[in-house]
Amino acid sequence: MTIGTLCARCGDSLDAPMIAGPSLTGLCRACRMAPPLFERAVAYGPYQDRMKAAIHALKYDRLHGAARRLGQMLAEAIAQLADEAPDEMLVIPVPLHRSKYAERGFNQARSLAFHALNALRKSHPSWRLTLAASTLMRLRATESQAGLTRRQRRLNVRGAFSVSDSSAVQMKHVLVIDDIYTTGATARAAAQALREAGAASVWVATLARAGYLRDGRRVASSRYDGAENHSVIAGDEPTVNSQAASIFSSHEQPSF
Repeated sequence: MTIGTLCARCGDSLDAPMIAGPSLTGLCRACRMAPPLFERAVAYGPYQDRMKAAIHALKYDRLHGAARRLGQMLAEAIAQLADEAPDEMLVIPVPLHRSKYAERGFNQARSLAFHALNALRKSHPSWRLTLAASTLMRLRATESQAGLTRRQRRLNVRGAFSVSDSSAVQMKHVLVIDDIYTTGATARAAAQALREAGAASVWVATLARAGYLRDGRRVASSRYDGAENHSVIAGDEPTVNSQAASIFSSHEQPSF
């Protein structure tokens, strides 16, 4: 019996399908060799096509009306954790460095988290999720992760995060929110800072998941719908083309 083709911990593709058995965990090689300090990472869908265009529209074109619909999608991703995550969690968006925040004017992860929690209050009213946007700090201005290899990404965010007040997270369960999960370097670094500050557990939810090949090229994978084909994405420039415009209604919301 096949368990599945995705890692049960980080959601990445397994090196090979796992066959059910008492000693098999369904973990990818990275999670077996260096277990992350988060319990599980989930995402709504792949970082490609209209999803990629919508995220770029929010982040780089400041199309803030998109955050509500994208936040609803993020809520669906978070809902995957309802049967296993704690009933009460702090929700912490991955922070921007103050220089990046000044340049962009907002943190897209916080906007997504805000709208996701609004949706979850209706769909999962018994789930006590509290937004704690100022709890995690980015200590230094890291370079963009786009175009970096897996190892470079890890080094880029190593020691980049700190907790503003350890007492706020001690023995608390935490849900970390970000827009895109690629290699997991950011999620791992954030989880490490939170666990070192005393968090009881850390969970991760992102809007989109970008595939990654071992040679460092990022791929858009259709593994979410069971297909096998992968297509390499050439770069990750902060541009929004006509495809992005076509997915928004007159109210500036994605029309997925």
